[in-house]
Parts: sequence; structure tokens; C-alpha cells
Amino acid sequence: MLLKFAKTTALLALTVCSLNAADFNAQAEKDRIALIKYFEAKFEDPEKNRNTFFPYSTDNELKNSIAKGLKHQDFAKGNYAFNIDGKAQYEEIKEMPPYEDAIEAGEALYGKTFKNGKSFASCFPDPTIGGNYPYFDEKNKEVVTLGVAINECLTSNGEKAWKMKKGNMATLQAYFAYESMEAEKEIAIKIGSADAQEAYENGKKYYYSQRGYLKLSCATCHIQGAGQRVRNEKLSQLLGQTTHFPVHRLKWDGLGTLERRMAGCVKDEGQVPPKADSKEMRELLYFMAYMSNGMKIDGPDIRK
Repeated sequence: MLLKFAKTTALLALTVCSLNAADFNAQAEKDRIALIKYFEAKFEDPEKNRNTFFPYSTDNELKNSIAKGLKHQDFAKGNYAFNIDGKAQYEEIKEMPPYEDAIEAGEALYGKTFKNGKSFASCFPDPTIGGNYPYFDEKNKEVVTLGVAINECLTSNGEKAWKMKKGNMATLQAYFAYESMEAEKEIAIKIGSADAQEAYENGKKYYYSQRGYLKLSCATCHIQGAGQRVRNEKLSQLLGQTTHFPVHRLKWDGLGTLERRMAGCVKDEGQVPPKADSKEMRELLYFMAYMSNGMKIDGPDIRK
């Protein structure tokens, strides 16, 4: 009888633990689904819903420049999902993308041996990892971005860490992104503990908090303002924002990582951005990546 009771108790405890583990991402899932519904509603018919979503857009923009009827997976293209004129230019450039050489260079970096005879392939046997980062390291209780993991691979093998925003870092990530895209991988970020849930909430708070002398937040531009025109550019949306990095920006005349882009955005808000490998940046990217869960990898890519 006691043995039966012990087995039943153990089974119940295991079930509770499983349920609790599944519950850690419950709020994040609510956030993600709400975000999808918001953007699908926003771009269902911009002209018809101008008073709700596009009060500052002109009649001509709403009728001829902003696509309608967009669904979840369409948003992986950033603002080219809805930017009719920009998408035409984007597709022309994609016929001969300026990052092709970088993919080959990234593959060479992946296979190049370190002084100890190992390589990045030793740390990342499967290069189709674009959708698995950032992840929460339960042992060290911290978010690990792909850039951080690459540098950990380097230093653990006696090599010097790379700069996080461009150069070799962006080149190797371009190879990982390309391999992930070819394998039709999706963003697959997990929240499996209370600590991971806290990291997600910290990143979410950063994204929605007003900062700097302009009192802007990431959400000001990329949720409420998505689709709106700022000078000659239309603001991209949070949904799908991490699927296509690293990107070749015409402004940069080269490749850059997501950390580089986010640092630029935070500067535009009128604030000093967090360092690329800081806790704040890692948790911000963790939140952003979760919002794109289930979307296909579409990198590397091009942006203005």
C-alpha cells in the first residue's frame, strides 16, 4: 500500500513539474499570439482602418503604397512585407545579393582550424542553428546569444574573441543563417524555467520602456508606428524582426548583426545603448526572438 502511494505521489509530482515547466512560457505565448493578431488586423485593410492604425498616412500611401491582407508568415520580410515600392527594389537587389561572398567566407571560417586543431564545427556540429538562439542557459542563469556562443567557442579554444557587431562575427552568422534558411528552419525559442521567464520579461520591459530625451521606446516605432513613414522610410514591425539577421545594410555598406542594428535603434531613441554582450542586450534579443517563434529563417538579407 505504501509503495503504491509512493508511486502515485511521485507520478503526481512529475505531472505537476511538467505542467509548471509548460506554464513558464504561457504569458509569452499570449504576447506572441496577441502580436500576430494585432499586425494581421493592422494590415488587413490599411485604407479602411486608417483611423485606428494609420491616422497620419496620406490617401495615396494607403491606397498604393501599403499592402493589405498580410498574414503571420508574410511579416518575416520586415517592412518589405507591406512596403509595395520598397519590395520591388528589394526583389531586384536580391537577384544578385551583395552578401553572397560573405556566405562563402563564413563557410570558410566555420571549417578553419584553430591553433589547437579544433574549429567552429567542433562547437557547432550542425550549422543550421539560426533559430535556436538566443537560448537561456539554465546552468549559468543567463541568456546566450549566437554572438556570445561564438565568442565562447573562440576563447575556450585559446582564440581571441571577435567584436560582436560586424566583421568575422557577422560573416560567420551569415553562413549559419543561410544554412538554416536552406534547411527551412524556424525560430524556436524556449522558456523552460522561472529564471528564463524572468529574462523574457526583462527583455519585454526594455522593449516597451520609454528612454532617452526623446521619451521613445522600441514599441513606439515598431508596434504602434509600424507601417508609418519617417522621412522616406516605413517603420518595420516587431513581428519577424529577428528572422533575417545578419543583414547587409546599404547604409553600412556591409553586414551587421542584430546587436549592431539594435544599438543604432537605441541611439535613435536618444539613449546610450547597452553593450552588445550585456545582460540588457541579451534579454532584449531573447524577448524579440520569442515574438518571431514559428517563423521561417530568412537570412542573411538586405535592408536600407
